[in-house]
Amino acid sequence: MTGQIVREPDRDAVMQAARQMIDALGLDTASEGLAETPRRIADMYLELFEGLWLDPHEPLEVQFAEGHSEMVILKDIPFYSMCEHHFLPFHGIAHVGYLPDGRIVGLSKLARAVEIYARRPQVQERLTSQIADCIEHVIGAKGVGVVIEAEHLCMTSRGIRKPGSAMVTSAMRGRFRDDENTRQEFLRLIGDS
Repeated sequence: MTGQIVREPDRDAVMQAARQMIDALGLDTASEGLAETPRRIADMYLELFEGLWLDPHEPLEVQFAEGHSEMVILKDIPFYSMCEHHFLPFHGIAHVGYLPDGRIVGLSKLARAVEIYARRPQVQERLTSQIADCIEHVIGAKGVGVVIEAEHLCMTSRGIRKPGSAMVTSAMRGRFRDDENTRQEFLRLIGDS
């Protein structure tokens, strides 16, 4: 398996850490409202970070020989991730395009690869590159383009507090990087988002 954490999570240790944090904040962990919170926090983090224990290459390995060599784009893939610097969410949409070299994948597989990478502690720049590299490597595409637009709660709900701000990142591989016309076609086709 590629790019995953091998060690399984320790749910009990996450619960204990959550309990200690709640206590350190001066709250009563035995109160009715907080008594089950450590369990809920542990369950939440195991769900939010499930991508650590999944292989994003696996969904893309189911391919079909179609001989199609024109651009394939899946637009507006919603995702939720967690900023690794503050453990606060960032969310938005991803646009993924590729130029097949005779083999295609089901569109849901592209969305699944996005989801697996997003379900890890992340920074948006790395997330964008990981998705592009994975598609290029596993599918053997002649070119890949990924654009992600996201709002980061670590910036909008704390610190500078600028709600509505969106970060845009892109990763271009192969012909999407080397051929201006291919890149512009991709950007034009996702531009209606």
